[in-house]
Parts: sequence; structure tokens; C-alpha cells
Amino acid sequence: MSKTLLVCDCLVSQNLDAAALEVATGLRCATCYSSLCTDQIDIAAKAIAQGDVVIACQQEAHRFVALAEEMDASAPDFVDIRDRAGWTDDAGDTTPKMAALIADAALIPPAQKSFDIITEGTCLIVGTTDVALSAAEKLGEALSVTVLLAPGAEIIPTQSYDTVVGNLHQATGTLGRFEVRINEFQQSVSGGRGTPAMTPARDGALSYCDIILDLTGGVPLFPAPEKRDGYLRADPKGQGAVADAIFAASQLVGTFEKPFYIRMEPSLCAHSRAEKPACSNCLNVCPTGAIVSAGEHVSIDPMICAGCGACSAVCPSGAISYDAPSSDFVFRRIHTLASSYRAAGGKDATLLVHDDHGAQMISLSARYGRGLPAHVIPMEVEALAGFGHAEMVGALASGFARVDILLAPKTERDALVPQAELANAISPGTVALLDLVDPDALSDHLFGNAPMTAIASPILPLGTRRQIARLSAKALNPDAVTLPLPANAPYGAVIVDTAACTLCLACVSLCPSGALGDNVDLPQLRFQEDACLQCGLCANVCPEKAITLQPQFDLTDAAFTQSVLNEEEPFACIECGSLFGVKSTVEKISEKLAGNHAMFKNPDAARMIQMCDNCRINAQYHSDDNPFASGERPRPRTTDDYLSKRKDH
Repeated sequence: MSKTLLVCDCLVSQNLDAAALEVATGLRCATCYSSLCTDQIDIAAKAIAQGDVVIACQQEAHRFVALAEEMDASAPDFVDIRDRAGWTDDAGDTTPKMAALIADAALIPPAQKSFDIITEGTCLIVGTTDVALSAAEKLGEALSVTVLLAPGAEIIPTQSYDTVVGNLHQATGTLGRFEVRINEFQQSVSGGRGTPAMTPARDGALSYCDIILDLTGGVPLFPAPEKRDGYLRADPKGQGAVADAIFAASQLVGTFEKPFYIRMEPSLCAHSRAEKPACSNCLNVCPTGAIVSAGEHVSIDPMICAGCGACSAVCPSGAISYDAPSSDFVFRRIHTLASSYRAAGGKDATLLVHDDHGAQMISLSARYGRGLPAHVIPMEVEALAGFGHAEMVGALASGFARVDILLAPKTERDALVPQAELANAISPGTVALLDLVDPDALSDHLFGNAPMTAIASPILPLGTRRQIARLSAKALNPDAVTLPLPANAPYGAVIVDTAACTLCLACVSLCPSGALGDNVDLPQLRFQEDACLQCGLCANVCPEKAITLQPQFDLTDAAFTQSVLNEEEPFACIECGSLFGVKSTVEKISEKLAGNHAMFKNPDAARMIQMCDNCRINAQYHSDDNPFASGERPRPRTTDDYLSKRKDH
């Protein structure tokens, strides 16, 4: 036991068993204190001086950090077990839940990758004359401001900011690199008396800025405007909102660090092949427009990406994965919470997944309401929309009886709703989306849930998201062979109409995951269900429209082997007997072309259709109308030929 755990019952407002926590967590926990942040702070100071201490109080973390700085000691670690476990109306034992939360807090997240955004404070203000000019006056000293007014507006010369007129036609980009195009653009002419003269109006004027302050009150310039860095928008009728936007704009000068939220592997992307469309899941759910088509794969602009994680949840191939933190760390947290809870004697836990908004609701419920039940374990994540079906069923297979996801007002539901439907198709009735805004309603819902039983033999969630989803589905459905799934699920079979299929193998050549294959020795179309992404490329490229998709989960080992979807007898070359092509296809071509097409009026030419490549070339070479034939080969010139031309011989 290398670390010390300091627990405090916060003036005897929660029940804590220090001895039981020591056994459950493996940390030294001698006793339970009552006022570590005030009367007993000397005890905390002594523990901090010794190092390797975990203080079970998040509310007063700033106080203990300041104490460590005064002592020139390392800051302690912190974990909140009061709001999330101790303050509850549940009379049940909360020790297993506390042990799980402490174990989760002990995990070290991977280092986050980031990049710098540099902004020099060039700001464009758009709005009506009174509001825009007033904002410009306030920002003129902090930023380099340009005000864009409507055509016909009167310009008052000032040295504090620039003023132009026109209509903002288009805006692209993000903080530090906005690009705007203005129609009917006019600038004032310097000099002269009275109202300044204006330059001739022109369309398509291009300019750049670091910040856009939109005070028009109209339609936002960008999708999901609250997620666009550097784009500040306020209702011009709300003085408080305008003041907040002005203050926020004044702070956007300097160098800012932004995480790389997403990791992209273009080679795995199933977006398109040979200009035929396939998967567009990420394009359909991205709220900011950060994802665009880039040929056979998609491209993600990290400057525009807001890190919602929806794209990673719906990506069937793993080409897009959330990286702040990675899905591997999320599964580690899930396994740690579940296994620590069971090891401490807990049973049939519910995992409550939430973001920072949900954390505030839990805190309010704990302080003023009923709190959380003893079996409900909260897990805060950065990107709620990135918690997809793989994480949901992975949590169930790791030992949770139920998974509840607490939505926030701004949570992207376009991705979460179908992901929850898919998870419930794999494990019916075990995943729920909670769209609640009242802390008391949250507590009432969780206390009112009927108890559910967790899986008897939990799994260890290792591998890719697809692998974990399959492993979890098998663990949750031990007796099932095939699970039907909702439309657009990333797992399933390919159904081939053998009467229509000609075995052209166009689907094989373009399949991005290798689920469809051929046989080099025989005309066969082979399929491995485990590799199929259900991207639809095979159905789109099939010239005979012989392919349809069937969403399902084959839980048997047959999903890992190739099965034959269609096969035919090969054709034997009429000259050498070697096998080539498909017999029915060659016969059909011969029937349609022989004697009917100008190139195959000659019976000898028609026979070439039924020859292999080598024999066909030989037949063409020796035919009367040999396309390779030329005139008689010239006789090689010799020395005598050259000498005969010379006059001195």
C-alpha cells in the first residue's frame, strides 16, 4: 500500500467506513475525519508533506493545492465520493461504489495531443449601426476592429476602428483564420469635408480576420454556431448578452492550445471507391461541418472540429476514432469501475454516463435532493456523443446490469439515438437515454428503475470497437446464433441474387474491407461476414443490382470464415482446354455476338470468344486478317549495299 487515502464525512453528513475502504481500495485509510479543510487541516498538511496522498474531497481541492504550494510539496490527487456516493437517501452500502470511483480516479489518462492557434485580434463586427458601433467603441482599444454596416449606412470617421459597408455573403474558417466574402463592398475615401465619399461598390470582396462578432440577430453564419471557435453571436436586443460577447471577444488574443480530438486512418475509410459512394455516416452527423469528402476517404479539419465525438461513434471501420482520450482508455475506465465494484462486494450496478452538465445535476441532486442510488455509478466523459454502441454493450458485458446516458441540452442526439437503438437490439431493454434537466427528476428516475441482473461472467474489453462489440454480443447472448439489427447497423450479411449475378466481381475489386473475395481457381464470389461494414458500396457498384444488405450479427465462428455466395462452372478453352471465365457468361456472349456483330460475322472470329487469352492471340496472329500483320520485312542492309552507293567503287 503505497498511497494514503484521506476521507472526510464533511461534518458527519455522510456515512463512511474507513476500514472497509482500506480493504476495498488497497490504500492506507486509518480513520474518517470530519473537517479536513478547516479544523483538521493540519492532518491534511502532514499527509501532503509525506507525499503520495489521495484526498476524497473535490470541492475543496483548491484549498489543498494552495496548501501544498505553501509547503513546496507535490499536489495531492483528488476524488469526489461525497456528491457521487456519500450524499444519498439510499440506505444501502455505498462502500463498493466509493471503491470503484476511487479506482477510476487512480487511472492515469494518456497524454493529450494538441496544436496552437494564434490570433492577433483582428475582429469583424457585423450588425445594425447603433449596436455594432457601440461594440466597436468598447473593443477598439483591445482589438483591431472593422465594422461592417448595411449598404447605405452613414459612416462617421474615427481612428478607433475601421468602418465599411456591404452585405456579408459568405464566411468560412474558424478562430485565427476566418475568410469572409462581401458583396456591394464599399470603403470610405480618406480626406475631404463632411460625410466621407465611398468607393464604387463591388461584389466578391475577400478579407480575413481572427474573430467574428455577429450582432445581427439573424441566421447564424455557421452550423452549430456555439461550437465554432472565434464566432461570437448575441441577440442585439439583449444588453447582457451583447456585453458578454464583447468581453469574450476581447479575450481572444494570443496563442491558444486546442486538442486533436480525432485520429484519422484514411486507408480504413469506406467513404468511396472508383467514384462510387458508400459510407457517409460521419458526414451526416458532424454538427460543425468539419468533415468533408476527399475522394475515396473523408478529411477532418482539426481547427473546425469541436470534439463532440459523434463521428467516431458511427464510423463502422475505425477509420475515425476519438483521441481525447482514446476509446481504449474509456474501456479501461469501464472495466475498472465494474471490476472494482464487484471486488468490493457490489452487485448489479448501473452505469450512469454523463458530461460536465450531468456532473452539475448530480452535485445539485446530492446537496439538495435524494442523490444517486448506491448501485448507480456515474462516469463523466468528455464527448457524450462519442459513447457509441460498442461502449454501451461493452459496459454491459463488463458487468453492469444497465447503462443510462444522461443527455445535456446541447448533446448531439443524431448519433446517440441510433447508437442506443443498436445497443438495445444487441441487449434489449438495458440502455436508456435520459433527457432530464431537473436534478430531482433524475434522482426519482434512478430510484424508481426496476432492478436488473448483470451478466454472470464479465468480459475483459480489449481490442477494437468492432471486436469488443462482437465479444460483448456473444457474452450477452450466449445461446443466440444470429441477432437481427436495425437498418444502417455496421454489421451484417450480403445477400446475392444468384439468378442476376454474372460473377463480374466488380464488388470484390472495390470492397473496402475485404469482406467480399474471389477464388483464383474457380468463378466464385466469397464473403466473410465479420469483415463486412455494411457500407453499401457493393450494392452501389453492382451493374446487375443483384446485391442487397441484411443487418444482423452472426455470433457463430462462421462469421470469421469465407462462405460462397455464388459460383458457376468455368468455361474450358476450345483450343487448349484451360479454364477461364464463367461458362454461362461466355456462352451468352457467343450467342449474342456470333453472326450478329460485324466483328464476328466470320465463324473463325466468333470462335475466338471461346478461347483463353493465349489461344486468342495465336488465332488472331495466324488468321487471314491478322491485325498484327504488316508488309514484307525489309532486307537488312549490308556493307556491300553501302559500298555500291559510293562513287569511288
